[in-house]
Amino acid sequence: MKRALFSRDEMLRMNVETLKERGVSVEQIADIAFAQQSKWTDQISMQDCIDSVEKILSLRDTFHILQLGAEIDRLTEENLIREPLREILNSDLGMFGIDELFGLELAGIYGTIGKTNFGDIDVNKPAVVAELNYGGKKDKTKCHTFLDDIVGAIGAAASTRVAQITNELEARKDPKYKEIRLDFDL
Repeated sequence: MKRALFSRDEMLRMNVETLKERGVSVEQIADIAFAQQSKWTDQISMQDCIDSVEKILSLRDTFHILQLGAEIDRLTEENLIREPLREILNSDLGMFGIDELFGLELAGIYGTIGKTNFGDIDVNKPAVVAELNYGGKKDKTKCHTFLDDIVGAIGAAASTRVAQITNELEARKDPKYKEIRLDFDL
């Protein structure tokens, strides 16, 4: 039976598998989040970043963006996208910009700071983002036009989520803080 809706656990599992097929691990994305957020605080751990990456990979919007972007890259590699779009995607044309829109939308899950963090990652291309970006340009059998931006955006969102959790925990230390139980999950 074909399905269009999946649970968060299923979406996490499928996203991790898609990333793995494309040569990216949760830990590599967590490294990006850790490097970005550890500039501002030493109160985070790699596990905090891994947890945040996994949380983001379980979200429906992330699922749709990651699955679509990875599929476009795969179809491009298999020459199943028609010209002129195939060459635009194969060359990761700087003026294309749709891949950055995917990244901005995904990073924006955590607001303006998520988008700002994505901009930093998109410009500086840390770690696995650089490997995807430059590897896809060197090896013409590989296309990572969408994946490098999506991976960077997940790292940016994870970094922002870690910052929000850290700030929330700090705010709760205020003696005037009164716990109000909300069914809200960052």
